[in-house]
Amino acid sequence: MRLVVQNYKSGELTLLDVPAPACKPGGVLVRTTFSLISTGTELMKVSEAGKSLLGKAKARPDQVAKVMQSVATNGLAATYRKVTTKLDSYTPLGYSLCGVVTEVGAGIDDVAVGDVVACAGNEHALHAELNWVPKNLYARVPDGLDPRHAAFATVGAIAMQGVRRGEPRLGDVALVIGLGLIGQLVVQLLVASGVRVVGLDPDPGRCELAERLGALVCAPASTGVVDTAVGELTGGHGVDQVYLAAGGSTNEPVELAAKLARDRGTVVDIGKCSLNLPWNAYYEKELDVRFSRSYGPGRYDPSYELEGRDYPIGYVRWTERRNLECFLDLAARGRVDVEPLISHVAGFAEAEPTYRALDEGERKAVAVLFRYGHEESDTVAEPPVLTIPVSGTEPGAPRAAGRRRGPVRLGFVGAGNYASSMLLPHLTGRADVLLDHVVTTSALSGANARRKFGFAAASTDLDDVLSNEDVEAVFVVTRHSSHAELTARALRAGKAVFVEKPLALSEAELGVVLDAIAESGNDRLQVGFNRRFAPLLRSAKAEFGTRVGPASVRYLVNAGRLEHGSWYSQADAEGTRFAGEGGHFVDTVSWLLDGDPVSVFATATPGQDDLQILLRYPDGSTAAVTYATSGAPGFPKETLDLLADRKVLKLDDFVKASVTFSGHARKRWVSSRLPKGRDKGQRAELDAFLRAVATGSPMPVPVDSLVATTLATLAVRASLNTGAPVRLELPARPAAPIGSPA
Repeated sequence: MRLVVQNYKSGELTLLDVPAPACKPGGVLVRTTFSLISTGTELMKVSEAGKSLLGKAKARPDQVAKVMQSVATNGLAATYRKVTTKLDSYTPLGYSLCGVVTEVGAGIDDVAVGDVVACAGNEHALHAELNWVPKNLYARVPDGLDPRHAAFATVGAIAMQGVRRGEPRLGDVALVIGLGLIGQLVVQLLVASGVRVVGLDPDPGRCELAERLGALVCAPASTGVVDTAVGELTGGHGVDQVYLAAGGSTNEPVELAAKLARDRGTVVDIGKCSLNLPWNAYYEKELDVRFSRSYGPGRYDPSYELEGRDYPIGYVRWTERRNLECFLDLAARGRVDVEPLISHVAGFAEAEPTYRALDEGERKAVAVLFRYGHEESDTVAEPPVLTIPVSGTEPGAPRAAGRRRGPVRLGFVGAGNYASSMLLPHLTGRADVLLDHVVTTSALSGANARRKFGFAAASTDLDDVLSNEDVEAVFVVTRHSSHAELTARALRAGKAVFVEKPLALSEAELGVVLDAIAESGNDRLQVGFNRRFAPLLRSAKAEFGTRVGPASVRYLVNAGRLEHGSWYSQADAEGTRFAGEGGHFVDTVSWLLDGDPVSVFATATPGQDDLQILLRYPDGSTAAVTYATSGAPGFPKETLDLLADRKVLKLDDFVKASVTFSGHARKRWVSSRLPKGRDKGQRAELDAFLRAVATGSPMPVPVDSLVATTLATLAVRASLNTGAPVRLELPARPAAPIGSPA
């Protein structure tokens, strides 16, 4: 299938052929009939992509701040790889469409194949021939409503949420500033609510259109016409609400709002304009400034948008989906008319020249639609494979050491940010590696990975990798909740497996992996605990020398706060943050101490934001791991001290290390003999894994150690729940419990 994508680095915009999406549970597969170009949001993105790096930085100072923080935390080299990888990727466009349901996923009973639906979301309602759309982001189109008009539902919901935030009442007077697509819809919704509306826009044509759609007076601000009208309509008091539907960098809209609003009036920001509020004007009138967030309650909440958990109507009357349904109902009953807004309908094949004409100003438009023509030969994707139960997979024989000569052929399951910035750059251009196949849940992600890293093929079907006899090793780099199941399937298929941490999020998931090892006889497994491979830390351990007595280790992890909306915060679905990455620190300590922990005790601050974890080892050594989110962002992320035999090993965030000896307090600074930078061992870990696959030698880390580290990480939760230490024992059978009170 084809979809519209843009490269944010080069500005290239094109129609890209990608595999069709699978129909996953909790959603439907929709064949698009019409999709709407947002002449505000989308054209802003298109314009930004065409700017220089400096221009992009000026346009997005918020992203520049994130980059600077990443440099402080991860170093310049790692940040540069991450940023360039993200910039030099195709990103999709579009978020509002109408189409026909072609397949229904498990758990969906409110629509059927053949139903016409309107769809929303910048990840699920793309300018694409096929889209998979989760339950709360589609709404059935009423009978008789033109599908072209139904394609406006998402932008209609945006306008509707803005109007709801203003809380207009019958007889109110409202001012709409900015009469583009959203502004025109806001005008109509206000008129339908019994509000008298005036509007401001520098384009006389848009002003005339808004008046035809029900506004009383609209004009450019420079004419003074609207000022006069507001005075006459309100007796000189000013408007009850101002709706900012304008874009751009000028501060004029917020200044006009203050000028024309009444005392204690309401100002609602719907668009993306400068908000440098003139303090005196807003203070003297005590104006109520409100923001309207996209389509309504539920937006940016993964449990609502992706998991289909609706909000009770008694608590949240108007959600994203209910706003979509309401707008469609108004359009079907003629209370909102979008036909006059349609400036142009282009064939989907004309996407590139259409965007170019809009961006360069050759085509003036309020709304532009893409029309899709579909051939009967188009096929629908097979159901998703990332959710097939393990029990449906036949056991496979392990890959033997006597492999054929040549490069190791790799398959990747997942190609997200970590894989693209920390793993794949170390695997491209190597004579001993062939990137055979990449599987992703999003067709566009696979196409991006194939283009940038040279995979021979890309798809959304896991069986394309597992059933491929040529693929010798599989990398599992997906979200945490899928690691155990995908690892077990790959092991049963006879593949060597590199799974990014964590191996499992629960004892039951760990049991699934151990069952697969026992049933298949294949233990060719590596978990992405890379720090033990860091050159600087290995040099420091060698400098420290052989340890005689027990050691004390202090490991401080200044983890920092998560960004709002990060999937790491989805504890119910993806496990706690420590369960996801805590294995890194347990494994590092265990490698330094040449043993696996035998007990774990954990305590935490209220809310479990900061954790203190005490690990005990067979030789009497102890390690205290502090995992904190409350520290200063500028402080190093990881610092470690190991004390034993009257010596101290000190590691400072993988940038510098030293070993201090007794006697005359000699200190030796340790060097990794590599260029300066923060190297946490990813390349060295990959080298070791590939060498083991190529030669048939043992995996870099024994399975027992991987299991012990996973058990210790999971034991933190058990200790927090009981308030007591937890003794660790390697399970005698795959599904053995995590341990018992010590």
